[in-house]
Amino acid sequence: MHGYLSNKESFYYQTEYFSSFRRVIAVDITGFGKSKSLPFAYSIKDYAKDIIKVLRELGVDKYDLIAHSFGGRIGVKLISLGEKIDKLVLTGSAGLKPKRSLKYYFKVYGYKAIKPFLTKKARLKFGSSELKMLSGNMRSSYYKVVNEHLDSEVKNIKNQTLLVFGENDKETPLYMAKKFNKYIVNSHLYVIKNAGHFCFNEKDREFNTIVNEFLRR
Repeated sequence: MHGYLSNKESFYYQTEYFSSFRRVIAVDITGFGKSKSLPFAYSIKDYAKDIIKVLRELGVDKYDLIAHSFGGRIGVKLISLGEKIDKLVLTGSAGLKPKRSLKYYFKVYGYKAIKPFLTKKARLKFGSSELKMLSGNMRSSYYKVVNEHLDSEVKNIKNQTLLVFGENDKETPLYMAKKFNKYIVNSHLYVIKNAGHFCFNEKDREFNTIVNEFLRR
């Protein structure tokens, strides 16, 4: 499962590699790629329910899961909903409560103080780069997704889990990878050197090799 504002093609190298000896299902998550638009402001649970529906239509009820960034949030939710996931691979996964600097809080509370006096157009200047690209249900959904922290659900994961993060990942830094590693009792962390948030694209051969070894064990 791909990340936010991405699509299933982001896993092109993995689809090509693994489909030669496994059944691979790559989806465009609702609202992204070639999938339908959001019918309302989705929560992480709503995204997960759509994934479950697709899998059942394809006759799948047990599977290994590889998920990137936002897809990792959905993967965690799928497990909490009781999905029969065998092995779990999280790469550059989001979902845990991030560290916040004092500068961040000054910015947030400063924005709240002046928000009543700003025009709608002016308010957009204060949002993240992702938020500035969204509108309507997608924008409302984004707020729901980023404000739901899954720390307690991650701590309940018992699956054999491989965490693959890029050494230079700025979106989901290594402190977050180590936090996942601490929370998930059956997890192993593998760091890909000289790679960022899309380490599975930047170093696809290394990524595919380590993931294949994990899935075969």
